[in-house]
Amino acid sequence: MNFLQFAVWGAYLTSMGAYLGGFETMRSNIGTFYAMQGLVSLFMPAIMGIVADRWVEAQRLLGICHGLAAAFMFAAGYYALQSGSEVAFAPLFTLYSLSVAFYMPTIALSNSVAYTSLNKANLDIVRTFPPIRIFGTIGFICSMLFVNFAKLNGEAFQNTAIQFIVSAILGLILAIYSFTLPQCETNNNQSKKSLVEALGLKAFVLFKDKKMAIFFIFSMLLGAMLQITNGYANDFIKGFREIPEFADTFGANNANALISLSQMSETLCILLIPFFLRRFGIKKVMLMSMFAWVLRFGLFGIGDPGAGVWAFVLSMIVYGIAFDFFNISGSLFVEKETDRSIRASSQGLFMMMTNGFGATIGMLAAQVVVNKFVYSQTDALAKVDGWQTSWFVFAGFALVVAISFALIFKHKHDPNSMQDIKH
Repeated sequence: MNFLQFAVWGAYLTSMGAYLGGFETMRSNIGTFYAMQGLVSLFMPAIMGIVADRWVEAQRLLGICHGLAAAFMFAAGYYALQSGSEVAFAPLFTLYSLSVAFYMPTIALSNSVAYTSLNKANLDIVRTFPPIRIFGTIGFICSMLFVNFAKLNGEAFQNTAIQFIVSAILGLILAIYSFTLPQCETNNNQSKKSLVEALGLKAFVLFKDKKMAIFFIFSMLLGAMLQITNGYANDFIKGFREIPEFADTFGANNANALISLSQMSETLCILLIPFFLRRFGIKKVMLMSMFAWVLRFGLFGIGDPGAGVWAFVLSMIVYGIAFDFFNISGSLFVEKETDRSIRASSQGLFMMMTNGFGATIGMLAAQVVVNKFVYSQTDALAKVDGWQTSWFVFAGFALVVAISFALIFKHKHDPNSMQDIKH
């Protein structure tokens, strides 16, 4: 289940920007496509969570959502393939938006199904779920590599709308498979979550606490960086093919394969989090993440697929620290610092600030930067210079956030407070 769950996403998440970048009518809206994922994440997971709690068993709802997401994604791919060079923004964006609206809730639903299944088998979730969850990252990587190397008429899937068809097929397989998963009973007791509770809105009371308010604001600022390289890295690297010096390099022709190193790094860095949190505390770990984002963007700015490919590789390696040390460590910090009565709502607020507001605002802002410095250019070398400027702008933003966080956020680390996350 986890393998397919993230393989569906990996088929297009890091390569969609490369496909859209091939159309003058589309490239200026790449950020809008990625921002939609953040926008629907503000409410769809909560709504589907209530449905699963009250009316439809989680494994069935998982199948229904994947089926609908796959249908809309297939429609998007079919429309794009049929339209060829005449593909229009409005119909493609509408079909894509409907697909991600039903896909984003499945991330939480798949976790719910996994936890329920492991509990029924009398297994320790803390010990048994992480190795299972790693198969999700493996699925993401396999899907990325497939659309990178698979070709039709000499053109890699990652550069065409076939990537949407691949995602749809994987989604349909998982939709069918979901109905064979262990039953997850609905909650029939009188204590039912309201939409306000499910969205995490009750946890807004935490903004009365200065430390937590600062933490959530910086979480939003960090969240603004989450999708930038997913949206633009592939098109950036692929653009080097237009320069004779780099036209035949492996990196320029296999951008997704190169980017997959980021997910491999992410898998390994998950294992480092408990040690780093116990040893250094949340503030230093978050700072590591922020400075890793500076390197992530800055190394893209100085690299190329030829002699400078080392910078790309290093950028992929530091991604694991940039992503995991923020997302997972931040979630654990919220778990430790909030009252049990609003703990679930606090996690909802953390996700809303990062993957909702942060990712949406970040991608729309990044779109403005890239459109100004890159897509306004017609010459290949001018575009590369524009990309360099854009990556340095993003790196500068990450650096300002890191320095500000170091100066403003106050937290005294207690090593004993993290002992129970040693697994």
